[in-house]
Amino acid sequence: MTPRLPVPGSAGARRARSTMAALALLALLAGPVAAPGRAAAGTDPTGAPAASRDADGSRQSVRVANPYLGTRAYVNPEWSARAAAEPGGAAVANQPTAVWLDQIAAIVGTPDRMGLDAHLGAALDQGAGLVQLTLYNLPGRDCERRVSFGELAVDDVDRYRTEFVDPIVEILAEPSYRDLRIVVVVEPNSLANLVTHTSPRPVATAGCDQAKARGSYLAAIGYALARLATVPNVYAYLDAGQHGQLGWSTDGHALAALLHQAANTAGSTQWAVQGFTVNVANYSVLREPYLDVDDVVDGQPVRDTSWIAGNGYVDELPYAQQLRHLLVAAGFSSRVGMVVDTSRNGWGGPDRPTGPGPSTSAEEYVEEGRTDRRGYLGNWCNQVGAGLGERPVAAPAPGIAAYAWIKPPGESDGGSSVLNPDRRYEPMCDPTYRPAPFPTVTSGAMPNAPMFGEWFPPHFRQLLQNAWPPL
Repeated sequence: MTPRLPVPGSAGARRARSTMAALALLALLAGPVAAPGRAAAGTDPTGAPAASRDADGSRQSVRVANPYLGTRAYVNPEWSARAAAEPGGAAVANQPTAVWLDQIAAIVGTPDRMGLDAHLGAALDQGAGLVQLTLYNLPGRDCERRVSFGELAVDDVDRYRTEFVDPIVEILAEPSYRDLRIVVVVEPNSLANLVTHTSPRPVATAGCDQAKARGSYLAAIGYALARLATVPNVYAYLDAGQHGQLGWSTDGHALAALLHQAANTAGSTQWAVQGFTVNVANYSVLREPYLDVDDVVDGQPVRDTSWIAGNGYVDELPYAQQLRHLLVAAGFSSRVGMVVDTSRNGWGGPDRPTGPGPSTSAEEYVEEGRTDRRGYLGNWCNQVGAGLGERPVAAPAPGIAAYAWIKPPGESDGGSSVLNPDRRYEPMCDPTYRPAPFPTVTSGAMPNAPMFGEWFPPHFRQLLQNAWPPL
């Protein structure tokens, strides 16, 4: 698909529609579009009117407590076309996924990628009421991790503000989009890394230490939140990591305090934050059906086994719900909701346990009873055995705004080869790499993976095969 690109700086051009995108949408709209759970038509979750009307009869949007409720979510036609082209992919090609804005060029689009205005226009053409975006271009992104290092250096906060955030907000604020609820996930992986990967932590990195010392993450994220808050129909969700990184007892309060600090920096306040995302682009299972972190087997707490390693959680939903309580206690609104990325955490297929592990030892009980089949809880790149998780749905559990597919399934987490042409070798994407804490365990990454963000057919087909719930 080659969308017609708008000319930067022209409001009229920004409203242009891509002919190719429109053709793709006609084909897409011929089938059903998956929607999150619905409230009563014309109301928000509290029963208040979903919109009022101006004197001229036009609609005027008002904010709702949960933007995922009572509306249809946008299906990205580019992702949908790739998914439908894979064997069996048509079963999920109508699911809504987030659009990632991971470089400045993504705002206006490229010859093979729709820009932001084209996506918003396509959402209107679909009759969708909700669009999900992910901002992923922080200066020194991912603490300069090689596989996902962005285009902005750690000191490029001004460029982030003027060349990335400001143009995005200008488009989102156009009157033609005021009836869209626009969920914006703000910078996955960033603040979580400042908790776990800075000195004196044993896994500290120079990139994280530098980002923390210079305050660049806080300044950039605070600015983004403040600017997004100027658009009434935008709902900002700040990323809060996942239990496999932040589930230890020392982490929760530190993360909540840092998130609150970021939300009150650079002109923002905590009221700019609608909620938080967890498990974005990760693989942590929602619930372990045959394993609880407080289990004791043969006199040994399972929490002390090598795979759990003292973590306070074995699954993501309890982490999200408990973290929400800590965030409210830190000063955020009691109405904040959590969004859990379930795009790749299903772990179905033939290796899925059908009952508890043996009670002969705690280690065996955990190893044979856990549905999350990663060899090491910190494995995160193109995981072997993973499957599609819960399909997107609104308000599935207390405190949870939605299960959503924030990471589009089938897009690579990073290249697997040490011979990548741009030399961005990431050990955790190398199938032969053994993470330091467990020298007998490999990274669990699939071989022959393309670079970060590129389409990876074998991984998508595996996700289909191992989907849980099954397709």
